[in-house]
Amino acid sequence: MTGVGPMEHSASDLTFPEYSPFKTKTMKKTAGILSLIFLIAVFAVQARKAGKLYAFKSGKISFFSEAPMENIDANTEIYAAVLNPENRKFAFSVQISTFNFEKELMQEHFNENYMESDKYPKATFTGQINEEVDLLKDGKHEVTVTGKLNIHGVEQERTIPASIEIKGSALTLSSKFQVKLRDHNIDIPKLVIKNLAEVVDVTVIGNLELKQ
Repeated sequence: MTGVGPMEHSASDLTFPEYSPFKTKTMKKTAGILSLIFLIAVFAVQARKAGKLYAFKSGKISFFSEAPMENIDANTEIYAAVLNPENRKFAFSVQISTFNFEKELMQEHFNENYMESDKYPKATFTGQINEEVDLLKDGKHEVTVTGKLNIHGVEQERTIPASIEIKGSALTLSSKFQVKLRDHNIDIPKLVIKNLAEVVDVTVIGNLELKQ
């Protein structure tokens, strides 16, 4: 990407529309596209010499909470991710309000009472693949990514396992990890403490495409 000067940004700088229970799918998709544009800009200077950058094409982020009263399963297919194949730096950003639940009331409580998505609208991760793998050559790799996970306005240093498969210009990334709500100052009201586990299982799947 030519004509882009140096800039200092992180995944947490990305902006999205505020949460609204009446938000349309079109608005959510627009948020995802805008976040992708910002992420590409963040990595543009780093990737300019190589002239290559993996950008998000499709994917899914889901989380599962197993609790005594009921299990909670939510997912979103609207997020942004980029990967620089030269320095192995990776980032993603997801708008909290895009997660869909089976029960509308749970989705409302999730945004208003637990995640406070009006105040903390997105979750982000910015890090780097530790292993020196060739991300421009076909193959499969088991890697770890160390970086900063920001949820509910609280940043935690994490090392997360991931699987990567490269075929031509397509890269598929998948990862499963756990998030402790307490680590991100997410309070569970006593009235519903049996409805939500203190540890949540998160799954990330991303299909990225090489841009030149």
